[in-house]
Amino acid sequence: MKNKEIAMLFNKIADILEFKGDVSFRINSYRKAAHIIEDMAEDIEAYDESGTLKEIEGIGESLAKKIDEYIKTGRIAKYEEMKTGVSEELIDLMKISGIGQKTLALIHKKYGVKNIDELEKVVTDGKVRDLFGMGDKKAENILRGIKLYRASHGRISLGIAFPVMRMIIDELKKNRKVKKIDIAGSLRRMQETIGDIDILVCGKEGKDIVNHFTTLPCVKEVLSSGSTRGSVVVEDGIQVDVRVVREDSYGAALQYFTGSKEHSVKLRGIAKAHGYKINEYGIYKGDKKVGGAHESDIYSALGLAYIPPVLRENRGEIEAASRNMLPSLVQSKNVRGDLHVHSNWSDGESSVEDVVRASIELGYEYVAICDHSQSLKVAHGLSPETVFRKLDEIKRVRKKYKDFAILFGTEVDIKSDGSIDYSDTVLKEFDVVIGAVHTGFKDSEEKLTSRILSAINNKYVNIIAHPTGRRIGLREPYPVDLDAIFKAASQSGTFLEINSFYDRLDLCDTAVKRAKEYGVKFALSTDCHHVDQLWMMSLGVSVAQRGWLTKNDVVNCWPLPKLLSHFSSKNKK
Repeated sequence: MKNKEIAMLFNKIADILEFKGDVSFRINSYRKAAHIIEDMAEDIEAYDESGTLKEIEGIGESLAKKIDEYIKTGRIAKYEEMKTGVSEELIDLMKISGIGQKTLALIHKKYGVKNIDELEKVVTDGKVRDLFGMGDKKAENILRGIKLYRASHGRISLGIAFPVMRMIIDELKKNRKVKKIDIAGSLRRMQETIGDIDILVCGKEGKDIVNHFTTLPCVKEVLSSGSTRGSVVVEDGIQVDVRVVREDSYGAALQYFTGSKEHSVKLRGIAKAHGYKINEYGIYKGDKKVGGAHESDIYSALGLAYIPPVLRENRGEIEAASRNMLPSLVQSKNVRGDLHVHSNWSDGESSVEDVVRASIELGYEYVAICDHSQSLKVAHGLSPETVFRKLDEIKRVRKKYKDFAILFGTEVDIKSDGSIDYSDTVLKEFDVVIGAVHTGFKDSEEKLTSRILSAINNKYVNIIAHPTGRRIGLREPYPVDLDAIFKAASQSGTFLEINSFYDRLDLCDTAVKRAKEYGVKFALSTDCHHVDQLWMMSLGVSVAQRGWLTKNDVVNCWPLPKLLSHFSSKNKK
């Protein structure tokens, strides 16, 4: 499938147009097309072959020609023409938080900045202060953005790495010589960003398996290929390593290469204290190998309950395993519905009925359609009049799907003074009200905390969306007193969201674990804007697991009557 490649090129064209100050509607048309193409489950080449490209939403005559050109030739002439004089490094600088295309274009024109080092130098030297509209605060924001960009550069988002891993494993499973195959490393622990993808294989004829791996269609470059190991680079510059091991060592190798380093160091310390030695081949008592074929061998030999990979961060899991007190972690199969999905009533791309059909296919019992409120103009927020027209459509769809619950919801803005973006008259009509901060990220900690606390204590607000506002690698969390928020949420019965969208994952795992100690309950939601993003619920589940949550801690694992009863009880307080 060339979907991802075409989406990437369209985004790059949009970047270049934005850098050059082109009109917004052209920029947005490329961005929208890229977004739709990347999220499509279908192969775009099939549309090209059948001559139906223009049936795809957002694809007109001009874009269809460019797609056809790329599929047939592997290039887009317009892109090659546009990028002359605009390097990849320069365009990448637009990804730095706090700079923006106009500022970058101004700095580039004035000082000839072409890469991140040159940008950092002119900002540090104070030269940006000479440019119109820039002062110390602007320079400080750019330097903070550079630091954030560098911290995330070279790291891959979980949401990008996960589908790549699944695709490669699915391909390798087709090889009859593969007996067992598992993901290892930080991706198996479901960390929010990873360095590369590690895959462990058990099977006959390792060289044949490695050769199969290095010749997969997704491989862009082969770094190494041997009888037991192979290393390649695939799309998005992701490095993937495959290691073939013997069956009697498979479990030990899986435990060894999963990590984390901190978990492994502590485990080896315990092993040493009890006269054991652990390595990638097994667990040994003196010279005698006492286990290694199964991962559980390592833990049972040390008197520990098996520790799920997502918990292996040395955050108390070993101590809990020694007392047989590990939590029974929430699983994807426990989730009964998604509580935060956007439709085409605001900035989503799928109709209410499309969302319902996709949710039913996932085995859900309910879904909450939560579009933006009136103040968020950029996201086509709904006026009160539009809200009730949306309700009319939901009622029509409900009649068609009588065995499935469609919840009438909203993602309502928490305004700068802490008030809610709809009147109580409107709010009381919703089944689900999600309060969210979308503006004023640079407000003080005191003000931002006060805004969120005000929403938590509003009797109509059921859930607080993406509570820290972070975007992984793009935007740092805004400053808030999380302990005050956790305490208030627990006391009021307001749920905190674990936003499953891959570049949010907000709350993060460590905050989730801390909030649980306050007695907070959580809503798992995708915040998706297209039905092809509903799969990201699995990413949110992994955050919940890393935060030690059980299904009782996650409210959309509850039966619908219990969930609605809780919403209703808060409204009556």
